[in-house]
Amino acid sequence: MTQSPLSSRIYSIDIFRAITMLLMIFVNDLWTLKDVPQWLGHAEAGIDGMGLADVVFPAFLVIVGLSIPFAISKRIQKGESLNDTLKHIFFRTLALLTMGLFHVNLENYNAADSSLPKSVWQILMTVAFFMIWLDYSSYLNKRRNNIIQISGVLILGLLAYLYVGGSPENPTWMKFHWWGILGLIGWAYFIASLIYLAFREKLPVYFAFFLFFIFFNSAEKLGWLSFLDSIKPYFWISGNGSNPAFSMAGVIIGLYYKNYLAHGKYKNYWLVLCASAGALILFGLWTRPFWGIHKIGASPSWVAICTGISFLVLAFMIWLVDRRGKFSWFETIKPAGTSTLTCYLLPYIHYALYSMVGIVLPLYLRTGAIGIVKSLFYALVIIWITGLLEKQKICLKI
Repeated sequence: MTQSPLSSRIYSIDIFRAITMLLMIFVNDLWTLKDVPQWLGHAEAGIDGMGLADVVFPAFLVIVGLSIPFAISKRIQKGESLNDTLKHIFFRTLALLTMGLFHVNLENYNAADSSLPKSVWQILMTVAFFMIWLDYSSYLNKRRNNIIQISGVLILGLLAYLYVGGSPENPTWMKFHWWGILGLIGWAYFIASLIYLAFREKLPVYFAFFLFFIFFNSAEKLGWLSFLDSIKPYFWISGNGSNPAFSMAGVIIGLYYKNYLAHGKYKNYWLVLCASAGALILFGLWTRPFWGIHKIGASPSWVAICTGISFLVLAFMIWLVDRRGKFSWFETIKPAGTSTLTCYLLPYIHYALYSMVGIVLPLYLRTGAIGIVKSLFYALVIIWITGLLEKQKICLKI
């Protein structure tokens, strides 16, 4: 059974998102292991190369952009006004930036000078996120829903008030750092959504923006933007242009998806995807001598190669899932693609509880191949719990 063009749900994108989230949970758990291959993790700063973990975040940004044409078009088709669509984009971005801000400050939490243990602060933070951004569409008691949301906001406010970061010698309050994973996704989503909304499916304009972000990223690496260093701490493009480049690439390929698949032209779409992937990977390898391949610092080669890899994975998913109808093969991980934010946040509760209980797995379960299996199993358990919550209508929606 194959999926009809542009059906209500595009299964290949859901599965691509689910696989990406599975890998994100997996690589985020590698810190618990010892003696695992370096290529599974992030390449260290100054190393010309990248590991599996360095490909996961870019893939997620491409998926964010890929979903934008469908999500915004659906809102427009429902008759939603421009102002309402802009409000949705703004509040969705604000939600991601807020969560990212708290996550980054969690990394700098000063437990010695704080009134709350770090694990307690972390659990309350995550619970507050659920209270504020839970999908309340299945809960009809609006007054109760409002009380829960307001309580979540108050909890976040209290946690911010109680927060102490820095060191015992130099304690600080909450600060803007690098925005965190969710914050960076928020900025990429915000930029790409506004561009898409402003130019309404004009592919040449989207190509121009994508090339601009690649040029900006390259110019920064070559030192051509050093005259702007004074404003960089206050006004800059996220990731030196790399993050919106990923999301704009997703927008472009998402729009091609709409245009070609609306007429059943799968072969044309695969040709565009594979040709684009090949060109991007070749560009990344050809320009490697100028700036290397590295995630830390976001080199243009890393941007191009990761975008190309994402395109190839998407092409394969469209063939396997949409054309061959093998959606059931991925049933186990489906919740990671449909309740993605819920899935991403659950480990924050688990790691905090684990820290409070103080139980540590034996070293042999955290070493080498056995450790890798452990982390993969952990990712699957998180997705399974996400699925259970999804069945109970407990999932986040922003």
